[in-house]
Amino acid sequence: MPSSYLSSLLYLLLWGCISTVQVMGEMSPGRSFGRVGSAFLPSGHITPLRTKRSWVWNQFFVIEEYAGPEPVLIGRLHTDADRGEGRAKYLLTGEGAGSVFVIDDKTGNIHVTKSLDREEKAEYVLLAQAVDKLTLRPLEPPSQFIIKVQDINDNPPVFLHPPYRATVPEMSNVGTSVIQVTANDADDPTYGNSARLVYTVLEGQPYFSVDPQTGVIRTAIPNMDRETQDEFLVVIQAKDMGGHVGGLSGSTTVTITLSDVNDNPPKFPQNLYQFTVLEDTAPGSLIGRLRAHDPDIGENAMMSYSILDGDAGDTFSVTADTVGQDGILRVRKPLDYESRRSFTFRVEVMNTVIDPQYIRHGPFKDVATVRVTVVDVNEPPLFSQELYTVSVLENLPPGAIVGKVQAQDPDLQSSSISYSIDPLSDPEVLFDIHPEDGTLRTTLSLDREVREEHSITVKARESDSPSYVSQAGVLIKVLDVNDNPPSLAELYKPHVCDNAQPGQVIQTVRVQDADSESGIFSFQSPATVSDGNFTVRDNKDGSASLLVKHGDFWRAPKDIFLVPIEIKDSGNPPLSSTDTLTVSLCHCETGGAVLTCHLPTGSAAGLSTPALLAILACALSLLALVSLFSLQRRHKPSPLSLCEEEDVRENIITYDDEGGGEQDTQAFDMSALQPRQTGLTGGFFHPPRLDVLPRVSPQPAPHSPQPVPVDVHRFLAHRLREAERDPAAPPYDSIQVYGFEGGDSSAGSLSSLTSSSSGAGEEEAGVEDIWEWGPPFRTLAEIYGTNGRGPIGEE
Repeated sequence: MPSSYLSSLLYLLLWGCISTVQVMGEMSPGRSFGRVGSAFLPSGHITPLRTKRSWVWNQFFVIEEYAGPEPVLIGRLHTDADRGEGRAKYLLTGEGAGSVFVIDDKTGNIHVTKSLDREEKAEYVLLAQAVDKLTLRPLEPPSQFIIKVQDINDNPPVFLHPPYRATVPEMSNVGTSVIQVTANDADDPTYGNSARLVYTVLEGQPYFSVDPQTGVIRTAIPNMDRETQDEFLVVIQAKDMGGHVGGLSGSTTVTITLSDVNDNPPKFPQNLYQFTVLEDTAPGSLIGRLRAHDPDIGENAMMSYSILDGDAGDTFSVTADTVGQDGILRVRKPLDYESRRSFTFRVEVMNTVIDPQYIRHGPFKDVATVRVTVVDVNEPPLFSQELYTVSVLENLPPGAIVGKVQAQDPDLQSSSISYSIDPLSDPEVLFDIHPEDGTLRTTLSLDREVREEHSITVKARESDSPSYVSQAGVLIKVLDVNDNPPSLAELYKPHVCDNAQPGQVIQTVRVQDADSESGIFSFQSPATVSDGNFTVRDNKDGSASLLVKHGDFWRAPKDIFLVPIEIKDSGNPPLSSTDTLTVSLCHCETGGAVLTCHLPTGSAAGLSTPALLAILACALSLLALVSLFSLQRRHKPSPLSLCEEEDVRENIITYDDEGGGEQDTQAFDMSALQPRQTGLTGGFFHPPRLDVLPRVSPQPAPHSPQPVPVDVHRFLAHRLREAERDPAAPPYDSIQVYGFEGGDSSAGSLSSLTSSSSGAGEEEAGVEDIWEWGPPFRTLAEIYGTNGRGPIGEE
């Protein structure tokens, strides 16, 4: 045997002996070994050597939940320095010292005084010390040691989040995972089997199983049907000690719901559905419901309905309701018992959502037969049309035929029909209808230019059942005849400049015609005026142009030209009319700008706003002055006594202002007094007078008897009104005519202003004082006398 092999074997034996002695020393109180030093073994290996230790104590443990009658000894402290002489004293400090753990200071025995719970505290760290009892000098340095609480199985498993709820699809395969449950055990998992759990199913078999180690719940049987049972209550138990006898356990409940899948096709509970419907049922009305059964829920149970037969699909419709369950059968178009009395067709129902995984459970549709019976009802008459459109010529005499309406009784046993016009649709009673054959006639002559269309309502009712009434509309169009001649579209006011050249267009006119013809018109001037100053040109588009034929209008002896235009329409027979254009002659600049124009008779120039205000101010001033005179007259009445009433009137009216001699004509234009000339004879620069009233047969102005004594103010106002109302009064009886006094008259002045007042007293002895005539004569009285009263001279 090689020497190296023997050296290794000897080393192993020596190491084993040293380890055994070390362990026995720790387990035996009161014994200690010195520290082993380094030693060299035969092969050259270095072996560690222990030194001698004075402290010796056992490994300390205490079992939890121990509840004995006396404190339990759990260990002893001892030091080699204690030779049994009673000088050593043992001290204990640290966690629980003095309360949980107590030490005998003489012997070093340690006791536990109360029951401990490992789940609250698993170990305690303490400090031991041996001192001299007398001097308290440490015999050994302080040493730390640990007291461990030994676990026992005193806690059952507890599930973390009970109760549990889970969902799994129906028809799931075996072993489909549903949910995992987890329990917790407070015992020490590193000591024994106190915390080793095992899961089992207490309730819920044979549908579900649980993994004993992980707590995962799985399906245990195939094809679980939600429609048979949709919910299961599963009880799971967790047991410690590896599930052996004596172990503690806890349980929880798991509610497992089967979710729905589309594994059931819809089915009609019956093969034939029968319904009845009245023939007058309005389209869209409900007939009945078709209900197919599908045990699935949610979208898996939603169904759609359809009609398989094409002809019935035009008359009826079937649709699913809002929740997708029932089929709603409705009328699609009007029914007629006389045409068809029953309908038989097939209706198909099918799921709207189909899961391919369960297609083997199909087909997911079903078919049923539907029979609808139409019931006869008494119907009102039926017109051949809902709206009739007829035409009639205008201007036909009353009784002209307009058209004809026709209605019939749709029932099998039909009755006679009577017709009438709704009076509200024909308030003017323009039409009449024959009550038996429905012929419409006019009662009055129609005029298209007044109204082109008439809309009336015709009613039809059965003779046997007057309450059954139907109605139809009739639109009557009035056709046009050429009964209105054309005319100019508006009132044209053309003018021509005095420097206009031949061929110049001065006005374009258009035509209007109340008739509804194509609008083709022809224009021409009558032959009698074809050689005048103007000519008419037809533009061939419903308009005509007025052109200058000859120039040199500044030499024309008149200011207004009358141009007749003859217009003819294209009707059959054609109608024509003649309109006259009044052309005014104007003085224009070279460029055509109008300077002045003659205003035709009847036209009036407008007044500006300042002029109107000035006139209004003058009128108000006159009114105020008259009111003032009237008030003064009322406060100081002064009747006027004249010798001859007629002379006073003549003097006031005729000689209200004294004129001069022949040179009075220098004060104004004497042409204002010339006789009026007509517009056709006067020249352009000598317009006719416009301030002369038309000549009428003179009528004597009525004279009212005047009371005596005479009130001069009232007398003047009365004669002024008579003069204004007299149509034969001359236009020159105004202030303008006599407003200027001339001189150099051979007769001399007739004014009394230059006459002397001496000697007049004898001639005017019989005349009343002029101061009593009133305020209007105050100025005249002051001229005749400075002292306020004086004689009146007479020429």
